[in-house]
Amino acid sequence: MRIVKTVAEMQSVCRDLRSSGSVLGFVPTMGALHEGHLSLVRRARSECNTVVASIFVNPLQFAPGEDFAQYPRTFEGDCKSLETERADILFAPDAAEMYPNGSVTTVTVSGVGDRLDGASRPGHFTGVATVVAKLFHIVGPARAYFGQKDAAQLAVLRQMVRDLNFDVELVGCAIVRDADGLALSSRNKYLTAVERQQALIIHRTLLGLERRIAEGDRQSVTLMRRGKEILDAAAGIRVDYLAIVDANTLLPVASADTGTLIAAAAYVGGTRLIDNFLLP
Repeated sequence: MRIVKTVAEMQSVCRDLRSSGSVLGFVPTMGALHEGHLSLVRRARSECNTVVASIFVNPLQFAPGEDFAQYPRTFEGDCKSLETERADILFAPDAAEMYPNGSVTTVTVSGVGDRLDGASRPGHFTGVATVVAKLFHIVGPARAYFGQKDAAQLAVLRQMVRDLNFDVELVGCAIVRDADGLALSSRNKYLTAVERQQALIIHRTLLGLERRIAEGDRQSVTLMRRGKEILDAAAGIRVDYLAIVDANTLLPVASADTGTLIAAAAYVGGTRLIDNFLLP
C-alpha cells in the first residue's frame, strides 16, 4: 500500500491512474478503523480497480469543547488493517496540508445540513462538506463509500454532490454491528463496561419501532412518543434526538413509509452515539 502525505503527490498519482483507465473507489475516514470502515474497503475492492482510503481527523467538523484532541488516533494499526484488506493507496495528510495558511473557503449545505446532527452540532456539516469536497477534488474517485450509520451525513453529501456537479457516485453501505447489536463506532472506545451495556437500549428501541411499523403502526407521532418513553426511562441515557424523517431531505414526515429514516442520537455518559434504520 502506498502512503501519500501531500495534496500535490496525491493528485498526480490519482490523475495517472485515471488516465490509465483505472476506476478509483474511495473510502474517506478519520482513522481509528473498525470493521465498519473495513467493510467499506471490501465493497470498494469488489467494485473498483483501485482502492483509495484516507485518514484525516478533520478539525473543521469539531466544535469548541468537542473531542478533537481526544479522538482515537491509531495510525500504525490502521495501516496494517488497510493493507490486509488490499487497499492500494492511503492519503494521510496533516491539517496544514489540507488547510494551508490563508485558507478561508468552506462548503455549507443549507437546509439539510442544519437538521438532525446539524442542529445538534452547529457547523459540523460545513466541516464535513468542506473536507469531503476537497478530498473529492484531490482524489477524483468514480465511487465513494460511506456507512449508513451516518445517515444525515450521507444526505448532506448527496445534496452537495448534486448541487456542485461532482462526477462521483456515493455508495451507502449497511451499518455493521457487534454481536449484541451496538453499531460500530470509533467513539465506542470511550464507553465504560457499564455504559456499553446502557448504550444497547438505543438499538433495541429502534428495533421495537421497526417491529411496530411492520405490524402496521406508521404514524410518526405515536412511534416517536413510544420511542422517547423508552429512551427517557433508560438508565444512563440522555436523548439528543429521535426523528422520523425523509431520508433525503431529513425533514419530518407524518407517516413512516418507503424511504423514511428513523434515527436516534443519545449521550451515554459523555459519549454521543447515533443509530438508525431505513425503511426499504
